Order: sequence, then structure tokens, then C-alpha cells
Amino acid sequence: MNRPQILDLHFLQTPGVIAAYVIDTGDGLALVDTGPGSTLPQLRAGLESLGAALADVRHLLLTHVHFDHVGAAGAVLTEVPAARAYVHERGAAHLARPARLLASASQIYGDQMDRLWGQMHPAPPERLQALSGGEVLRLGQLEVRALATPGHATHHLAYHLGDDLFTGDVGGIRLLAPQTPRAPTPPPDIDLDAWHTSLDLLAGTDAAWLHLAHFGTYANTPEHWNGLRRTLAADAERVQAGLNAGDEMEQITADFTLALMDELRAEHPELPARYDFACPPWMSVQGLARYWQRRAAHAGGQ
Repeated sequence: MNRPQILDLHFLQTPGVIAAYVIDTGDGLALVDTGPGSTLPQLRAGLESLGAALADVRHLLLTHVHFDHVGAAGAVLTEVPAARAYVHERGAAHLARPARLLASASQIYGDQMDRLWGQMHPAPPERLQALSGGEVLRLGQLEVRALATPGHATHHLAYHLGDDLFTGDVGGIRLLAPQTPRAPTPPPDIDLDAWHTSLDLLAGTDAAWLHLAHFGTYANTPEHWNGLRRTLAADAERVQAGLNAGDEMEQITADFTLALMDELRAEHPELPARYDFACPPWMSVQGLARYWQRRAAHAGGQ
């Protein structure tokens, strides 16, 4: 297992939506994200398919504390006492005490919480290493650089080791090779200026390969980053235009979705349905609307 291996977590029995990545450090395995609690059985099965087991995991490199990325982290740490997790300092408390995170998400997902995300167990705080970005971690035989990459979330990290760059969500969603990467922009932390700064940082690394949580491994090319910058700006401008016109959120969401699906369909006929499942457009609209409303409120208060 000399190269990072993708583990398709088959979220809601659907392939190609949520990925975790496994790396042999020479001192046990490292996982980049764990996926949600609902896919813990698939995480186990994926490791077993590689001739490994959850008990072999020693390091959890967590990009941010959204359920689809780290919901199973507490369960893994509880089951594997030798493992520890690395997480942004602003996210560590949520892993150790997830009650507020669960309460907030329950307002959005209601009675679908368990079906979607499963259980999120508290992580033992003594086995969380809080990072701010810029640290170089020595994991077995590997050096891993943690990169502060806000924009999607204030507490987002990417991880760079050699030829490999693990981008979490800030590197965009790309479900098929022909698809132009697109930014997932759910509330509450979207910050477009910070996101573009993070893209500059990631595009400036010398990694050969990009490993996306949603979904897969792609060559690190200028086209990837330029496409993501372009679609992020276009999506943001669509929402801003609707708000400036005084449209209701329902209308803004309908117009945004129609334009998005037309663009995806032009790239591949399977993409509209797949993208709608992986990143519901209404959530992206909500996050961008909140960003623009906060900007307007800040400007009005000056």
C-alpha cells in the first residue's frame, strides 16, 4: 500500500459520493477523514478489502468537522485506543463535545439525522491534536504538512504529503472527470475571499495528485483550479443577483438549480442527478445567501 488508496464509503448505498483515503505511514495507517457514522461499516469493509483492519489505524487526518467527513471519528478513536486525530483548533471542541453540532444539524435534517449521518460519538479529548495550519506532522515515515484552507469552513484544513494533496471540500466537488469542479457552499461559514486565498495556496503546491472527498483522484492541473474559481464566482454572482433583485429565496433557489443542472448536463448526462444527490443546490444557495447578507450587514454598519 505505497500509494494513497481511496475508500468509497457508499453513502446511502450510493457509490461515488463520499471518499476517505488510507495511507500506510510505516507506523500504522492514516485515514484522511472517516466519513459519517452511518458509513462506518463501509469504512471497515474498505479497509478489509485492502488486507487491513480498523485496528491498524493510528492517525486520523481530519479536514473539517462536518458530518460527512468526521462523523465516525469519535467511534474510531474509542474503538482504537492507539489512534489519535489531527483537527483544526476551531473544530476540536466540537469533536470532543458534539452536542451543539448535533443540535444545530437536527434543525436542518430533523428525523433524517440518523438515516443520513448515524451516530456521532464524542472523541476522547486527550487524543485530539489541535492544529492551526502550517504544522509539519511526522507520521511514521511520512511528513505531512497541514494547510489552513478556510472558505468552506473557518476550521478547514488540507493535507500535503509529497505528490499527494488531500483537499477536503475546499478543492471542490468533481464527480466525473469531464465535470468542472464546483464549490459546495452550505451555511454557515462560507467566505469567498478566504476561499480564493485557499485556492491560491493549494494551486501553488507541487503535488501531482488531488484527492477530493467528493469524489476521487485527479491530476493537479491549472484547469482544475481555474475551473473551480470560475464556477465559484458564477454561483456566487447568481445568488447575489437574485438578492439584489429582491427575489424570494424559493425563486433564487429555483433559478440557481436550473442554471446549475443545465451546465452539468452539458458536461455529462449523468451529472445532474449525481450532483443533486451529492450536493443539494438549495444548501449551496443558503450558504451563499448568508455570505452576501452578512457582507451587506457589515457594509451597512460601517
